[in-house]
Amino acid sequence: MVRSRTVKRADMISCALCGDAPCSAACKFMDPGDALRSIWFDNEDVAALKLPEDNPCAGCPAPCEKSCVRAGKVPVKQLMTRLYDEVRNQVEIPIPEDESRLRCDLCGIPLENPFLLSSSVVASTYDMCARAFEAGWAGACFKTICSFDIHEASPRFSAITGDNGSILGFKNVEQLSDHSVAENMEIFRRLKAHYPSKFILASIMGQDEGEWEELAGLCGENGADAVELNFSCPNMQEDGLGSDIGQIPELVERYTAAAKRGAGIPVLAKLTPNVAEMSPAAEAALRGGADGIAAINTIKSVIGVSPYTYVSAPAVKGKSAIGGYSGNAVKPIALRFITELGQNEQLKGLHLSGMGGIETWRDALEFILVGAGSLQVTTAVMQYGYRIIEDLCSGLNYYLAQFGLSGIKDIVGAGLSSISDSTDVLERDTVLFPRFDKEKCIGCGRCYISCRDGGHQAISFEDRIPKLDGSKCVGCHLCRLVCPESAISSAAKRIRRPAP
Repeated sequence: MVRSRTVKRADMISCALCGDAPCSAACKFMDPGDALRSIWFDNEDVAALKLPEDNPCAGCPAPCEKSCVRAGKVPVKQLMTRLYDEVRNQVEIPIPEDESRLRCDLCGIPLENPFLLSSSVVASTYDMCARAFEAGWAGACFKTICSFDIHEASPRFSAITGDNGSILGFKNVEQLSDHSVAENMEIFRRLKAHYPSKFILASIMGQDEGEWEELAGLCGENGADAVELNFSCPNMQEDGLGSDIGQIPELVERYTAAAKRGAGIPVLAKLTPNVAEMSPAAEAALRGGADGIAAINTIKSVIGVSPYTYVSAPAVKGKSAIGGYSGNAVKPIALRFITELGQNEQLKGLHLSGMGGIETWRDALEFILVGAGSLQVTTAVMQYGYRIIEDLCSGLNYYLAQFGLSGIKDIVGAGLSSISDSTDVLERDTVLFPRFDKEKCIGCGRCYISCRDGGHQAISFEDRIPKLDGSKCVGCHLCRLVCPESAISSAAKRIRRPAP
């Protein structure tokens, strides 16, 4: 069943998601490290079904927990038992025999699944792309090729982290490929020779129309399946490049047309989110001949201003700079822009390649539902490695099979009709009360505090038991969002507001 994150956060907060997990090496019966990773990436059903038929944990002294790099902090045995006792008993279908449902295309060119590496350090060498392809990624958008002299800063990354150290938001001040054009063309030839079925999307950036045209042509001649035009990098040293272009529709149209003249392969324009609306640039790209749009690139940001040095991160010899923000924190913004493009009637028929905060198959599904036909990932790979492709594919494939869907195209854009750019469409005449689950409630009082100080004072708290006052409740559901035990649902009856 498609369930909420029942096991993940509370019990796995200390799991380091190790490479070559010691818990797996210590267990003779299963691969707990693989199962733990699947739990983390919202893939519990598949994790449960991959375990041995009979639970070997009963009576086991749990050598997996003793071998853990954080020995005693991760309840591995308990987590595996819950997969058996709670998750497996609720699954609706077995693991599908194959992943053919994931097959799709990018501008008419076949993809074995919708997942590509996005243009960044994760797709910057032959070896890296080859390892990603071997792991199961359908393709890669290679790190942006240019003729500029690239010199990077050190350090060039910083992040906002969660309670367990996982990255919520990621900032970089990195630029483009530091390989020569000739070196990158050689990489393309080798990749296409050794991995002919994998999709090579060549990201390029030129300084003038001639360079955009020349680079697009070279990429097509040397094995690229399509070209992505980088109109969106926020970290360029020189003015008039990257996101400076993406904010001016006339330049987007001009340089798209130039690249299209040189390329004999599909062309996608990668657009900047550092605008109020993306449609003007997307429509300009269409006029220039673009076959698709890629979005979003990173968002201009400042994070981590030190209380001691007063310098933001990453600090380079006492200085910093506005950089690009990515990671799961930007997903709502990315979805907003993909929705805008998906709802734009003038862009019908253009392929949308979505990115921005994708970590799990559920994240990927959200992008598909608002119009993305392919997906690109960087920050999650930088944090967890190419191995996440296993859960991305198996989780999405399981969902498609569970709902009787034949493929991804069945649901591309299926969520667009539910979203409006105006709140005028929302029904405002009734109130949906929250419901309190007394069995799950631990009596922490968080709902009471939030309703008292951030809501409508509709919850009382006596003897560590929350009680709802329906005469005050407006159905905002703040209480449900702050509850640490998910003990509050939105399933109570809806009532009509009294007439004014």
